[in-house]
Amino acid sequence: MLKSLQIKDYALIENINIVFKPGLNIITGETGAGKSILIDAMSLLLGERASTEIIRKGSQKSIVEGIFDVNGNKKVKKLLEKNDVDYFDEMIVRREISLKGSNRCFINDTPVTLNLIKELGYLLVDLHGQHEHQSLLRKETHIEMLDEFAGLEDELNEFRNFSKQLRNKLTELNELKHREKLLKEKRELYEFQIKEIDAVAPQPGEEEELKNELNILENSEKLLQLTSEVFLELYEEDKSIYDKLGEVKNKIAELKKIDSSFNEKSNEIETALTLLNDVSDFLRSYKDNIDLESNKLNEIRERLSSFASLKKKYGGSVNSVIEHRKKIGEEFSLIEGFEEKLNSLSNEIEVLRKECGEIASKLTSKRILVSKEIKKGVEESLKYLGINEAKFETIFNYDFSQNDDNDYIIIKGKKIKFADRGVDKVEFHLTTNLGEDVKPLQKVASGGEVSRVMLSLKMMLAKSDRLPLLIFDEIDTGVSGRIAQKVGQSLKELSKHHQIIAITHLPQIAGLADHHYFVIKQEKDNRSTTSIKELNPGERINEIAKLLGGEVITDANLKSAKELMDIK
Repeated sequence: MLKSLQIKDYALIENINIVFKPGLNIITGETGAGKSILIDAMSLLLGERASTEIIRKGSQKSIVEGIFDVNGNKKVKKLLEKNDVDYFDEMIVRREISLKGSNRCFINDTPVTLNLIKELGYLLVDLHGQHEHQSLLRKETHIEMLDEFAGLEDELNEFRNFSKQLRNKLTELNELKHREKLLKEKRELYEFQIKEIDAVAPQPGEEEELKNELNILENSEKLLQLTSEVFLELYEEDKSIYDKLGEVKNKIAELKKIDSSFNEKSNEIETALTLLNDVSDFLRSYKDNIDLESNKLNEIRERLSSFASLKKKYGGSVNSVIEHRKKIGEEFSLIEGFEEKLNSLSNEIEVLRKECGEIASKLTSKRILVSKEIKKGVEESLKYLGINEAKFETIFNYDFSQNDDNDYIIIKGKKIKFADRGVDKVEFHLTTNLGEDVKPLQKVASGGEVSRVMLSLKMMLAKSDRLPLLIFDEIDTGVSGRIAQKVGQSLKELSKHHQIIAITHLPQIAGLADHHYFVIKQEKDNRSTTSIKELNPGERINEIAKLLGGEVITDANLKSAKELMDIK
Protein backbone atom coordinates (compact mmCIF):
# COMPACT_ATOMS: atom_id res chain seq x y z
CA MET A 1 0.00 0.00 0.00
CA LEU A 2 1.17 3.53 -0.80
CA LYS A 3 1.08 5.50 2.45
CA SER A 4 2.32 8.83 1.14
CA LEU A 5 3.67 10.49 -1.98
CA GLN A 6 5.89 13.57 -1.83
CA ILE A 7 6.63 15.53 -5.00
CA LYS A 8 9.03 18.46 -4.96
CA ASP A 9 9.92 20.87 -7.81
CA TYR A 10 8.31 18.67 -10.45
CA ALA A 11 6.71 20.52 -13.40
CA LEU A 12 4.01 22.80 -11.89
CA ILE A 13 4.36 21.23 -8.44
CA GLU A 14 6.47 23.12 -5.92
CA ASN A 15 6.08 20.81 -2.95
CA ILE A 16 3.19 18.54 -2.05
CA ASN A 17 2.86 15.60 0.29
CA ILE A 18 -0.20 13.40 -0.21
CA VAL A 19 -1.24 10.88 2.44
CA PHE A 20 -3.12 7.99 0.82
CA LYS A 21 -5.26 5.48 2.67
CA PRO A 22 -6.68 2.00 2.13
CA GLY A 23 -9.72 1.59 -0.09
CA LEU A 24 -10.85 3.73 -3.01
CA ASN A 25 -8.84 6.95 -3.35
CA ILE A 26 -10.34 9.30 -5.98
CA ILE A 27 -8.56 12.32 -7.47
CA THR A 28 -10.50 15.03 -9.30
CA GLY A 29 -9.72 18.54 -10.54
CA GLU A 30 -10.24 20.93 -13.41
CA THR A 31 -8.83 20.08 -16.82
CA GLY A 32 -5.23 21.31 -16.91
CA ALA A 33 -4.97 21.53 -13.12
CA GLY A 34 -2.20 18.94 -13.07
CA LYS A 35 -3.87 15.59 -12.33
CA SER A 36 -1.77 13.90 -15.00
CA ILE A 37 1.37 15.36 -13.42
CA LEU A 38 0.67 13.23 -10.34
CA ILE A 39 0.53 10.11 -12.50
CA ASP A 40 3.69 11.14 -14.35
CA ALA A 41 5.48 11.60 -11.02
CA MET A 42 4.20 8.24 -9.82
CA SER A 43 5.39 6.52 -12.98
CA LEU A 44 8.78 8.18 -12.47
CA LEU A 45 8.90 6.62 -9.01
CA LEU A 46 8.18 3.24 -10.59
CA GLY A 47 11.20 3.38 -12.86
CA GLU A 48 10.14 5.11 -16.08
CA ARG A 49 12.71 7.28 -17.79
CA ALA A 50 12.86 10.99 -17.01
CA SER A 51 14.05 14.17 -18.64
CA THR A 52 15.47 17.30 -17.02
CA GLU A 53 12.53 19.13 -18.64
CA ILE A 54 10.33 18.01 -15.74
CA ILE A 55 12.37 20.06 -13.23
CA ARG A 56 10.46 23.11 -12.05
CA LYS A 57 11.83 26.38 -13.37
CA GLY A 58 14.33 27.92 -10.96
CA SER A 59 15.07 24.61 -9.19
CA GLN A 60 18.14 22.45 -9.39
CA LYS A 61 16.43 19.08 -9.10
CA SER A 62 13.11 17.28 -8.84
CA ILE A 63 12.41 14.78 -6.08
CA VAL A 64 9.67 12.15 -5.95
CA GLU A 65 9.42 10.00 -2.82
CA GLY A 66 6.92 7.32 -1.91
CA ILE A 67 6.48 5.50 1.39
CA PHE A 68 5.03 2.01 0.98
CA ASP A 69 3.71 -0.43 3.53
CA VAL A 70 5.22 -3.74 2.36
CA ASN A 71 4.56 -5.80 5.49
CA GLY A 72 4.09 -9.42 4.42
CA ASN A 73 5.24 -8.84 0.84
CA LYS A 74 7.69 -11.75 0.51
CA LYS A 75 8.65 -10.93 -3.07
CA VAL A 76 9.71 -7.40 -2.13
CA LYS A 77 11.69 -8.72 0.83
CA LYS A 78 13.44 -11.32 -1.32
CA LEU A 79 14.30 -8.75 -4.00
CA LEU A 80 15.77 -6.30 -1.49
CA GLU A 81 17.80 -8.97 0.30
CA LYS A 82 19.11 -10.24 -3.05
CA ASN A 83 20.38 -6.72 -3.79
CA ASP A 84 21.80 -6.06 -0.28
CA VAL A 85 19.19 -3.44 0.60
CA ASP A 86 17.85 -3.33 4.16
CA TYR A 87 14.23 -4.47 4.41
CA PHE A 88 11.71 -2.70 6.62
CA ASP A 89 7.94 -3.09 6.72
CA GLU A 90 7.77 0.61 5.79
CA MET A 91 9.81 1.11 2.62
CA ILE A 92 10.95 4.49 1.27
CA VAL A 93 11.54 4.81 -2.48
CA ARG A 94 13.04 8.04 -3.83
CA ARG A 95 14.18 9.38 -7.19
CA GLU A 96 16.07 12.59 -7.84
CA ILE A 97 16.48 14.18 -11.27
CA SER A 98 18.96 17.08 -11.40
CA LEU A 99 19.74 19.72 -14.03
CA LYS A 100 23.22 18.20 -14.23
CA GLY A 101 21.63 15.16 -15.80
CA SER A 102 22.21 12.85 -12.84
CA ASN A 103 19.50 10.37 -11.99
CA ARG A 104 19.74 9.09 -8.42
CA CYS A 105 17.58 6.30 -7.01
CA PHE A 106 17.26 5.22 -3.39
CA ILE A 107 15.46 2.46 -1.51
CA ASN A 108 15.49 2.91 2.27
CA ASP A 109 18.23 5.53 1.78
CA THR A 110 20.44 2.99 -0.02
CA PRO A 111 21.57 4.06 -3.53
CA VAL A 112 20.26 1.60 -6.12
CA THR A 113 20.05 1.26 -9.90
CA LEU A 114 17.11 2.39 -12.00
CA ASN A 115 16.59 -1.22 -13.09
CA LEU A 116 16.09 -2.28 -9.47
CA ILE A 117 13.56 0.54 -8.96
CA LYS A 118 11.69 -0.68 -12.04
CA GLU A 119 11.79 -4.31 -10.92
CA LEU A 120 10.50 -3.26 -7.51
CA GLY A 121 7.72 -1.23 -9.13
CA TYR A 122 6.40 -4.33 -10.87
CA LEU A 123 5.92 -5.92 -7.43
CA LEU A 124 4.06 -2.94 -5.96
CA VAL A 125 1.88 -1.12 -8.47
CA ASP A 126 -0.15 -1.54 -11.63
CA LEU A 127 -0.59 1.84 -13.28
CA HIS A 128 -3.24 2.03 -16.01
CA GLY A 129 -3.31 4.91 -18.43
CA GLN A 130 -1.04 6.17 -21.20
CA HIS A 131 2.03 4.82 -19.43
CA GLU A 132 4.47 1.98 -19.86
CA HIS A 133 3.92 0.64 -16.37
CA GLN A 134 0.95 -1.57 -17.22
CA SER A 135 1.23 -5.26 -16.48
CA LEU A 136 -1.60 -6.00 -18.88
CA LEU A 137 0.45 -4.70 -21.80
CA ARG A 138 3.47 -6.81 -20.82
CA LYS A 139 2.60 -10.20 -22.25
CA GLU A 140 5.11 -11.97 -19.99
CA THR A 141 2.76 -11.19 -17.06
CA HIS A 142 -0.27 -12.83 -18.68
CA ILE A 143 0.73 -16.35 -17.74
CA GLU A 144 1.35 -15.16 -14.16
CA MET A 145 -2.19 -13.73 -13.98
CA LEU A 146 -3.62 -16.92 -15.40
CA ASP A 147 -1.71 -19.11 -12.93
CA GLU A 148 -2.70 -16.96 -9.97
CA PHE A 149 -6.35 -17.16 -10.94
CA ALA A 150 -6.09 -20.94 -11.39
CA GLY A 151 -4.21 -21.38 -8.09
CA LEU A 152 -1.44 -23.44 -9.69
CA GLU A 153 1.28 -22.73 -7.13
CA ASP A 154 1.62 -26.38 -6.03
CA GLU A 155 1.77 -27.63 -9.61
CA LEU A 156 4.28 -24.93 -10.53
CA ASN A 157 6.48 -25.83 -7.57
CA GLU A 158 6.35 -29.48 -8.62
CA PHE A 159 7.33 -28.58 -12.20
CA ARG A 160 10.13 -26.29 -11.00
CA ASN A 161 11.49 -29.06 -8.79
CA PHE A 162 11.60 -31.62 -11.62
CA SER A 163 12.80 -29.11 -14.24
CA LYS A 164 15.59 -28.04 -11.87
CA GLN A 165 16.67 -31.67 -11.60
CA LEU A 166 16.55 -31.93 -15.39
CA ARG A 167 18.65 -28.80 -15.87
CA ASN A 168 21.18 -30.05 -13.31
CA LYS A 169 21.46 -33.37 -15.14
CA LEU A 170 21.80 -31.59 -18.50
CA THR A 171 24.58 -29.45 -17.04
CA GLU A 172 26.26 -32.57 -15.70
CA LEU A 173 25.96 -34.25 -19.11
CA ASN A 174 27.43 -31.24 -20.91
CA GLU A 175 30.31 -31.07 -18.44
CA LEU A 176 30.88 -34.80 -18.81
CA LYS A 177 31.00 -34.57 -22.61
CA HIS A 178 33.38 -31.65 -22.39
CA ARG A 179 35.57 -33.60 -19.99
CA GLU A 180 35.41 -36.65 -22.23
CA LYS A 181 36.95 -34.68 -25.08
CA LEU A 182 39.68 -33.29 -22.86
CA LEU A 183 40.34 -36.62 -21.17
CA LYS A 184 40.62 -38.51 -24.43
CA GLU A 185 43.25 -36.00 -25.52
CA LYS A 186 45.15 -36.74 -22.30
CA ARG A 187 44.63 -40.50 -22.33
CA GLU A 188 48.10 -41.40 -23.66
CA LEU A 189 49.76 -38.99 -21.23
CA TYR A 190 47.82 -40.39 -18.27
CA GLU A 191 48.60 -43.95 -19.35
CA PHE A 192 52.35 -43.17 -19.47
CA GLN A 193 52.29 -41.40 -16.09
CA ILE A 194 50.38 -44.24 -14.43
CA LYS A 195 52.91 -46.81 -15.70
CA GLU A 196 55.83 -44.62 -14.62
CA ILE A 197 54.49 -44.08 -11.09
CA ASP A 198 53.29 -47.67 -10.67
CA ALA A 199 56.73 -48.96 -11.65
CA VAL A 200 58.06 -47.32 -8.47
CA ALA A 201 54.83 -47.58 -6.44
CA PRO A 202 55.85 -45.22 -3.61
CA GLN A 203 54.05 -45.72 -0.30
CA PRO A 204 53.13 -43.08 2.29
CA GLY A 205 56.02 -42.65 4.78
CA GLU A 206 58.30 -44.95 2.82
CA GLU A 207 60.80 -42.23 1.84
CA GLU A 208 61.50 -41.33 5.51
CA GLU A 209 61.99 -44.99 6.41
CA LEU A 210 64.42 -45.48 3.49
CA LYS A 211 66.42 -42.39 4.37
CA ASN A 212 66.76 -43.60 7.95
CA GLU A 213 67.82 -47.06 6.78
CA LEU A 214 70.28 -45.52 4.31
CA ASN A 215 71.85 -43.46 7.07
CA ILE A 216 72.38 -46.60 9.09
CA LEU A 217 73.86 -48.59 6.21
CA GLU A 218 76.19 -45.77 5.17
CA ASN A 219 77.63 -45.74 8.75
CA SER A 220 77.83 -49.53 9.27
CA GLU A 221 81.65 -49.70 9.87
CA LYS A 222 81.47 -46.98 12.48
CA LEU A 223 78.43 -48.64 14.02
CA LEU A 224 80.31 -52.00 14.20
CA GLN A 225 83.37 -50.40 15.80
CA LEU A 226 81.43 -48.42 18.39
CA THR A 227 79.04 -51.20 19.36
CA SER A 228 81.93 -53.68 19.71
CA GLU A 229 83.88 -51.30 21.94
CA VAL A 230 80.88 -50.52 24.10
CA PHE A 231 80.02 -54.22 24.41
CA LEU A 232 83.56 -55.03 25.54
CA GLU A 233 83.59 -52.26 28.12
CA LEU A 234 80.20 -53.10 29.46
CA TYR A 235 80.35 -56.90 29.54
CA GLU A 236 83.01 -58.94 27.79
CA GLU A 237 86.52 -57.74 28.73
CA ASP A 238 88.25 -58.43 32.03
CA LYS A 239 87.20 -56.01 34.72
CA SER A 240 84.18 -54.98 32.59
CA ILE A 241 81.59 -52.62 34.02
CA TYR A 242 79.31 -55.61 34.54
CA ASP A 243 81.99 -57.41 36.60
CA LYS A 244 82.78 -54.31 38.65
CA LEU A 245 79.09 -53.72 39.32
CA GLY A 246 78.91 -57.38 40.50
CA GLU A 247 81.67 -56.71 43.01
CA VAL A 248 79.83 -53.59 44.20
CA LYS A 249 76.71 -55.70 44.62
CA ASN A 250 78.59 -58.19 46.87
CA LYS A 251 79.99 -55.41 49.08
CA ILE A 252 76.56 -53.79 49.53
CA ALA A 253 75.25 -57.25 50.48
CA GLU A 254 77.82 -57.29 53.32
CA LEU A 255 76.79 -53.76 54.31
CA LYS A 256 73.10 -54.52 54.56
CA LYS A 257 73.88 -57.39 56.98
CA ILE A 258 75.23 -54.73 59.30
CA ASP A 259 72.79 -51.90 58.51
CA SER A 260 69.35 -52.61 57.05
CA SER A 261 69.25 -49.11 55.52
CA PHE A 262 71.29 -50.58 52.62
CA ASN A 263 68.43 -52.92 51.65
CA GLU A 264 66.90 -50.45 49.17
CA LYS A 265 70.27 -49.71 47.56
CA SER A 266 70.93 -53.40 47.19
CA ASN A 267 67.70 -53.73 45.20
CA GLU A 268 68.69 -50.78 42.98
CA ILE A 269 72.03 -52.42 42.20
CA GLU A 270 70.13 -55.59 41.19
CA THR A 271 67.98 -53.50 38.82
CA ALA A 272 71.07 -51.81 37.36
CA LEU A 273 72.66 -55.19 36.68
CA THR A 274 69.50 -56.37 34.91
CA LEU A 275 69.39 -53.22 32.74
CA LEU A 276 73.11 -53.54 31.98
CA ASN A 277 72.60 -57.13 30.94
CA ASP A 278 69.71 -56.07 28.61
CA VAL A 279 71.85 -53.37 26.99
CA SER A 280 74.70 -55.86 26.51
CA ASP A 281 72.35 -58.37 24.86
CA PHE A 282 71.06 -55.63 22.49
CA LEU A 283 74.63 -54.60 21.57
CA ARG A 284 75.69 -58.22 20.95
CA SER A 285 72.71 -58.81 18.63
CA TYR A 286 73.05 -55.44 16.86
CA LYS A 287 76.79 -55.82 16.03
CA ASP A 288 76.37 -59.43 14.96
CA ASN A 289 73.72 -58.38 12.40
CA ILE A 290 75.72 -55.60 10.77
CA ASP A 291 76.40 -56.68 7.17
CA LEU A 292 79.31 -54.77 5.69
CA GLU A 293 78.98 -56.60 2.36
CA SER A 294 75.19 -56.00 1.90
CA ASN A 295 73.79 -54.98 -1.51
CA LYS A 296 70.85 -53.29 0.18
CA LEU A 297 72.70 -49.97 0.31
CA ASN A 298 72.62 -49.70 -3.49
CA GLU A 299 69.02 -50.84 -3.64
CA ILE A 300 67.95 -48.10 -1.26
CA ARG A 301 69.96 -45.46 -3.10
CA GLU A 302 68.38 -46.49 -6.42
CA ARG A 303 64.86 -46.38 -4.96
CA LEU A 304 65.42 -42.96 -3.40
CA SER A 305 66.73 -41.78 -6.77
CA SER A 306 63.50 -43.00 -8.40
CA PHE A 307 61.54 -41.07 -5.77
CA ALA A 308 63.52 -37.92 -6.58
CA SER A 309 62.73 -38.26 -10.28
CA LEU A 310 59.00 -38.69 -9.62
CA LYS A 311 58.94 -35.78 -7.17
CA LYS A 312 60.55 -33.49 -9.71
CA LYS A 313 57.81 -34.30 -12.24
CA TYR A 314 54.75 -34.54 -10.03
CA GLY A 315 54.75 -31.95 -7.30
CA GLY A 316 57.87 -31.99 -5.15
CA SER A 317 56.97 -34.62 -2.56
CA VAL A 318 56.12 -38.32 -2.41
CA ASN A 319 52.66 -37.43 -1.10
CA SER A 320 52.02 -35.19 -4.11
CA VAL A 321 53.13 -38.06 -6.39
CA ILE A 322 50.68 -40.42 -4.66
CA GLU A 323 47.87 -37.80 -4.92
CA HIS A 324 48.60 -37.24 -8.60
CA ARG A 325 48.46 -40.99 -9.23
CA LYS A 326 45.12 -41.20 -7.47
CA LYS A 327 43.68 -38.30 -9.47
CA ILE A 328 44.80 -39.47 -12.90
CA GLY A 329 43.76 -42.99 -11.98
CA GLU A 330 40.20 -41.76 -11.37
CA GLU A 331 40.26 -39.75 -14.59
CA PHE A 332 41.57 -42.76 -16.52
CA SER A 333 38.89 -44.99 -15.00
CA LEU A 334 36.33 -42.40 -16.05
CA ILE A 335 37.59 -42.54 -19.62
CA GLU A 336 37.43 -46.32 -19.58
CA GLY A 337 33.84 -46.27 -18.25
CA PHE A 338 32.69 -43.17 -20.09
CA GLU A 339 30.22 -44.85 -22.37
CA GLU A 340 28.49 -46.53 -19.45
CA LYS A 341 28.36 -43.26 -17.50
CA LEU A 342 26.99 -41.33 -20.48
CA ASN A 343 24.31 -43.93 -21.11
CA SER A 344 23.27 -43.95 -17.46
CA LEU A 345 23.05 -40.15 -17.31
CA SER A 346 21.21 -39.97 -20.64
CA ASN A 347 18.63 -42.48 -19.37
CA GLU A 348 18.07 -40.40 -16.23
CA ILE A 349 17.58 -37.31 -18.40
CA GLU A 350 15.06 -39.03 -20.65
CA VAL A 351 13.02 -40.10 -17.61
CA LEU A 352 13.07 -36.52 -16.26
CA ARG A 353 12.10 -35.10 -19.67
CA LYS A 354 8.98 -37.28 -19.70
CA GLU A 355 8.12 -36.56 -16.05
CA CYS A 356 8.43 -32.82 -16.70
CA GLY A 357 6.32 -33.27 -19.81
CA GLU A 358 3.54 -34.92 -17.83
CA ILE A 359 3.47 -32.11 -15.25
CA ALA A 360 3.64 -29.43 -17.99
CA SER A 361 0.70 -31.09 -19.76
CA LYS A 362 -1.36 -30.93 -16.58
CA LEU A 363 -0.47 -27.23 -16.22
CA THR A 364 -1.55 -26.59 -19.81
CA SER A 365 -4.85 -28.42 -19.34
CA LYS A 366 -5.69 -26.48 -16.20
CA ARG A 367 -4.74 -23.18 -17.86
CA ILE A 368 -6.92 -23.88 -20.88
CA LEU A 369 -9.82 -24.79 -18.59
CA VAL A 370 -9.50 -21.66 -16.47
CA SER A 371 -8.93 -19.44 -19.55
CA LYS A 372 -12.46 -20.30 -20.65
CA GLU A 373 -13.75 -19.15 -17.30
CA ILE A 374 -11.73 -15.92 -17.58
CA LYS A 375 -12.99 -15.34 -21.14
CA LYS A 376 -16.59 -15.61 -20.03
CA GLY A 377 -16.07 -13.43 -16.98
CA VAL A 378 -14.08 -10.71 -18.77
CA GLU A 379 -16.49 -10.48 -21.69
CA GLU A 380 -19.47 -10.22 -19.33
CA SER A 381 -17.66 -7.66 -17.20
CA LEU A 382 -16.63 -5.58 -20.25
CA LYS A 383 -20.20 -5.60 -21.48
CA TYR A 384 -21.26 -4.43 -18.02
CA LEU A 385 -18.62 -1.67 -18.30
CA GLY A 386 -19.84 -0.46 -21.68
CA ILE A 387 -17.70 -2.42 -24.17
CA ASN A 388 -20.53 -4.44 -25.68
CA GLU A 389 -18.87 -6.27 -28.57
CA ALA A 390 -15.71 -7.31 -26.77
CA LYS A 391 -14.16 -10.70 -27.44
CA PHE A 392 -11.41 -11.83 -25.11
CA GLU A 393 -9.18 -14.83 -25.82
CA THR A 394 -6.16 -16.43 -24.17
CA ILE A 395 -3.81 -17.60 -26.91
CA PHE A 396 -1.54 -20.56 -26.14
CA ASN A 397 1.67 -21.38 -28.01
CA TYR A 398 4.86 -23.33 -27.44
CA ASP A 399 8.18 -23.74 -29.24
CA PHE A 400 9.57 -26.99 -30.58
CA SER A 401 13.18 -27.77 -29.82
CA GLN A 402 15.63 -27.24 -32.65
CA ASN A 403 18.06 -29.95 -33.68
CA ASP A 404 21.00 -28.46 -31.79
CA ASP A 405 18.96 -27.50 -28.73
CA ASN A 406 19.13 -29.97 -25.85
CA ASP A 407 17.00 -27.87 -23.49
CA TYR A 408 13.61 -29.55 -23.98
CA ILE A 409 11.04 -31.83 -22.39
CA ILE A 410 8.97 -34.55 -24.02
CA ILE A 411 5.19 -34.28 -24.41
CA LYS A 412 3.44 -36.99 -26.43
CA GLY A 413 6.73 -37.85 -28.12
CA LYS A 414 7.45 -34.23 -29.14
CA LYS A 415 10.48 -32.25 -28.05
CA ILE A 416 9.24 -28.93 -26.65
CA LYS A 417 11.23 -26.09 -25.12
CA PHE A 418 10.41 -25.25 -21.53
CA ALA A 419 10.76 -22.40 -19.08
CA ASP A 420 10.11 -21.79 -15.39
CA ARG A 421 6.33 -22.17 -15.78
CA GLY A 422 6.24 -25.08 -18.20
CA VAL A 423 5.99 -24.95 -21.99
CA ASP A 424 3.14 -22.51 -22.49
CA LYS A 425 3.56 -19.07 -24.02
CA VAL A 426 0.42 -17.20 -23.04
CA GLU A 427 -0.90 -13.92 -24.41
CA PHE A 428 -4.23 -12.14 -23.92
CA HIS A 429 -5.92 -11.05 -27.15
CA LEU A 430 -8.91 -8.75 -27.52
CA THR A 431 -11.20 -7.08 -29.98
CA THR A 432 -13.71 -4.41 -29.00
CA ASN A 433 -15.32 -4.21 -32.43
CA LEU A 434 -17.89 -6.56 -33.94
CA GLY A 435 -16.54 -8.69 -36.79
CA GLU A 436 -12.87 -8.03 -36.06
CA ASP A 437 -10.35 -10.74 -35.16
CA VAL A 438 -8.79 -10.69 -31.72
CA LYS A 439 -5.29 -9.20 -31.57
CA PRO A 440 -2.71 -8.62 -28.81
CA LEU A 441 -4.00 -6.16 -26.23
CA GLN A 442 -1.33 -3.54 -26.78
CA LYS A 443 -2.25 -3.35 -30.47
CA VAL A 444 -6.00 -2.95 -30.17
CA ALA A 445 -6.93 -1.39 -26.83
CA SER A 446 -7.04 2.33 -26.16
CA GLY A 447 -6.01 3.68 -22.77
CA GLY A 448 -9.55 3.66 -21.40
CA GLU A 449 -10.25 0.21 -22.79
CA VAL A 450 -7.07 -1.22 -21.32
CA SER A 451 -8.09 0.17 -17.95
CA ARG A 452 -11.52 -1.42 -18.20
CA VAL A 453 -10.06 -4.73 -19.41
CA MET A 454 -7.67 -4.68 -16.46
CA LEU A 455 -10.51 -3.73 -14.15
CA SER A 456 -12.45 -6.74 -15.46
CA LEU A 457 -9.47 -9.04 -14.95
CA LYS A 458 -8.70 -7.62 -11.54
CA MET A 459 -12.27 -8.18 -10.45
CA MET A 460 -11.77 -11.88 -11.17
CA LEU A 461 -8.24 -12.11 -9.81
CA ALA A 462 -8.82 -9.83 -6.81
CA LYS A 463 -8.26 -12.28 -3.97
CA SER A 464 -5.22 -13.96 -5.51
CA ASP A 465 -3.60 -10.99 -7.20
CA ARG A 466 -0.12 -10.11 -6.03
CA LEU A 467 -0.13 -6.33 -6.57
CA PRO A 468 -1.34 -4.30 -3.58
CA LEU A 469 -1.90 -0.99 -5.43
CA LEU A 470 -3.78 -0.25 -8.67
CA ILE A 471 -3.73 3.21 -10.24
CA PHE A 472 -6.29 4.08 -12.94
CA ASP A 473 -5.81 7.26 -14.97
CA GLU A 474 -8.15 7.02 -17.94
CA ILE A 475 -10.67 4.44 -16.86
CA ASP A 476 -13.59 6.81 -17.60
CA THR A 477 -12.47 7.66 -21.14
CA GLY A 478 -15.54 7.45 -23.36
CA VAL A 479 -17.74 6.53 -20.38
CA SER A 480 -20.72 8.39 -19.04
CA GLY A 481 -24.01 7.96 -17.20
CA ARG A 482 -25.07 4.43 -16.35
CA ILE A 483 -21.77 2.83 -17.39
CA ALA A 484 -19.83 5.28 -15.24
CA GLN A 485 -21.86 4.15 -12.25
CA LYS A 486 -20.95 0.55 -13.01
CA VAL A 487 -17.26 1.39 -13.40
CA GLY A 488 -17.40 3.10 -10.02
CA GLN A 489 -19.12 0.14 -8.40
CA SER A 490 -16.50 -2.20 -9.90
CA LEU A 491 -13.71 -0.03 -8.52
CA LYS A 492 -15.44 0.05 -5.16
CA GLU A 493 -15.66 -3.75 -5.09
CA LEU A 494 -12.03 -4.08 -6.17
CA SER A 495 -10.92 -1.71 -3.40
CA LYS A 496 -11.93 -4.35 -0.86
CA HIS A 497 -8.83 -6.31 -1.91
CA HIS A 498 -6.52 -3.57 -3.22
CA GLN A 499 -5.67 0.02 -2.58
CA ILE A 500 -7.11 1.93 -5.56
CA ILE A 501 -6.05 5.38 -6.76
CA ALA A 502 -8.18 6.63 -9.66
CA ILE A 503 -8.30 9.95 -11.48
CA THR A 504 -11.75 10.74 -12.83
CA HIS A 505 -13.97 13.59 -13.99
CA LEU A 506 -17.20 11.64 -13.54
CA PRO A 507 -19.35 12.26 -10.46
CA GLN A 508 -20.74 8.72 -10.56
CA ILE A 509 -17.24 7.37 -9.85
CA ALA A 510 -16.11 10.14 -7.51
CA GLY A 511 -19.24 9.73 -5.38
CA LEU A 512 -18.15 6.22 -4.36
CA ALA A 513 -14.75 7.31 -3.00
CA ASP A 514 -13.54 6.34 0.44
CA HIS A 515 -11.12 9.26 0.23
CA HIS A 516 -11.40 12.18 -2.18
CA TYR A 517 -8.50 14.43 -3.25
CA PHE A 518 -8.83 17.63 -5.25
CA VAL A 519 -6.08 19.01 -7.53
CA ILE A 520 -5.86 22.79 -7.79
CA LYS A 521 -3.83 25.02 -10.08
CA GLN A 522 -3.24 28.49 -8.66
CA GLU A 523 -1.41 31.60 -9.76
CA LYS A 524 1.23 32.68 -7.27
CA ASP A 525 3.96 35.29 -7.86
CA ASN A 526 3.11 35.26 -11.57
CA ARG A 527 3.65 31.49 -11.70
CA SER A 528 1.29 28.54 -11.97
CA THR A 529 1.49 26.08 -9.10
CA THR A 530 -0.32 22.77 -8.70
CA SER A 531 -1.37 21.59 -5.25
CA ILE A 532 -3.65 18.90 -3.85
CA LYS A 533 -5.81 18.54 -0.77
CA GLU A 534 -8.00 15.84 0.75
CA LEU A 535 -11.60 16.97 0.89
CA ASN A 536 -13.72 16.76 4.01
CA PRO A 537 -17.32 15.45 3.71
CA GLY A 538 -18.81 18.89 3.05
CA GLU A 539 -16.16 19.75 0.44
CA ARG A 540 -16.75 16.38 -1.22
CA ILE A 541 -20.44 17.09 -1.64
CA ASN A 542 -19.68 20.47 -3.23
CA GLU A 543 -17.03 19.01 -5.57
CA ILE A 544 -19.34 16.24 -6.80
CA ALA A 545 -22.10 18.81 -7.25
CA LYS A 546 -19.72 20.83 -9.45
CA LEU A 547 -18.92 17.72 -11.46
CA LEU A 548 -22.66 17.29 -11.98
CA GLY A 549 -23.60 20.85 -12.87
CA GLY A 550 -20.64 23.18 -13.21
CA GLU A 551 -19.35 26.02 -11.09
CA VAL A 552 -22.83 27.21 -10.08
CA ILE A 553 -24.02 24.77 -7.46
CA THR A 554 -27.78 24.32 -7.21
CA ASP A 555 -29.84 22.57 -4.58
CA ALA A 556 -30.63 19.93 -7.18
CA ASN A 557 -26.93 19.34 -7.76
CA LEU A 558 -26.29 19.02 -4.02
CA LYS A 559 -29.18 16.59 -3.68
CA SER A 560 -27.89 14.48 -6.56
CA ALA A 561 -24.37 14.57 -5.12
CA LYS A 562 -25.61 13.24 -1.79
CA GLU A 563 -27.52 10.50 -3.57
CA LEU A 564 -24.34 9.45 -5.43
CA MET A 565 -22.46 9.43 -2.14
CA ASP A 566 -25.31 7.50 -0.47
CA ILE A 567 -25.74 10.26 2.10
CA LYS A 568 -29.24 10.37 3.58
